Amino acid sequence: MRETFDVLVVGGGLVGASLAIALDGAGLAVALAESAAPRADLQPSYDERNLALARVSLNALEALGVLDASAPATPIRRIHVSRRGDFGAVRLDAAELGLPPFGAVLPARELGNALLRRLDGCASLVRLAPAQAVGVEAGDEFVTVELRVGDATRRVRTRLLVGADGTESFVRNAFGIGAERHDYAQSAFVTTVTTERPLDGTAYERFTDSGPVALLPLGERRAGLVLSVPSAEAARVAALDDAAFLDVVHERFGWRAGRFSRPGKRKPYPLARLLASRTTASRLVLVGNAAQTVHPLGAQGFNLGLRDALTLSELLRAAQATAGDPGAAELLARHVERRAGDRAATTSFSDDLVRLMGNEFAPLRLLRSIGFHALDRIGPLKRRFALRGMGYRGDVPALGLLR
Repeated sequence: MRETFDVLVVGGGLVGASLAIALDGAGLAVALAESAAPRADLQPSYDERNLALARVSLNALEALGVLDASAPATPIRRIHVSRRGDFGAVRLDAAELGLPPFGAVLPARELGNALLRRLDGCASLVRLAPAQAVGVEAGDEFVTVELRVGDATRRVRTRLLVGADGTESFVRNAFGIGAERHDYAQSAFVTTVTTERPLDGTAYERFTDSGPVALLPLGERRAGLVLSVPSAEAARVAALDDAAFLDVVHERFGWRAGRFSRPGKRKPYPLARLLASRTTASRLVLVGNAAQTVHPLGAQGFNLGLRDALTLSELLRAAQATAGDPGAAELLARHVERRAGDRAATTSFSDDLVRLMGNEFAPLRLLRSIGFHALDRIGPLKRRFALRGMGYRGDVPALGLLR
């Protein structure tokens, strides 16, 4: 049984699994440690979480053989952004801007199942599951990781350790890497609703003084809903029956899609921002939520984490082609350099937008409205804004480029 690897990915979530797949066939000895045993979820859920995949993410997942006809995604062809109480709105239409669909919406269950199918086809990947990292010992040439496998423990060595184990990352904490945290004092309800009128490929982002509301197109007249409320109101909203909950949604969102009905189950998720003080250490790199967890506004979290994984896979493949060391300090420094612009811009954009849109200062509201009005009418500016939202910012991984 192999005990030494070139790359060990700790965390088998969406980002960790995507990285393992991106390294398939690279000639590296790769292991993926998953805290739960892999299991396909074949049963649709009426209240399941839905992901807005940016264009770069779609391109990459298709190129990796993850997304195909068995995991149908609903294209996002138009985006409508507005702020209650302000004049002006931003309306983006991909066809009018000469662009492909901005992205697509896919239930997280469907993406998870697609990743599992693709992982099953990885020829040389070693999957350790269920296996939980409980100890880490850094060395000059290897990192030794202690894994709990059932009632037993197993020690494995790796030339590069990848922490893809989420916001409360054990790996990040084990290396003593601090993180800046900010509590938005908001909670998000994630669910689905049926709309009276089909969204026809339109995604909505509606800002209010109580927090943003997002509506994402699914098939037919089904839509994904993200409703943010002040944390102090979360318990009250969670206790509402379906009719009263929809009254809150309509009061916040309006009637652009007609009357809502049949809301799914829902519970509040506290919203907070986390930024790791650094994303690398000796023979370690953090990706996804372990490196940064952002506000769900604009659905940037998974997309940002996937770009972390894609960039790292590019660098590791290039190093392997020249028999380089996958954990070399130079490689990790290059990863930080390539990710810096995208990471800073995306995390700042999400954070600044939350603060800007929640500010009720009258002069700022006027400037905000003027900005919306101008953006909606300046074609080149709209196209640039759209491309950034599609993931084309900073040093874009090659797998995500337009085809």
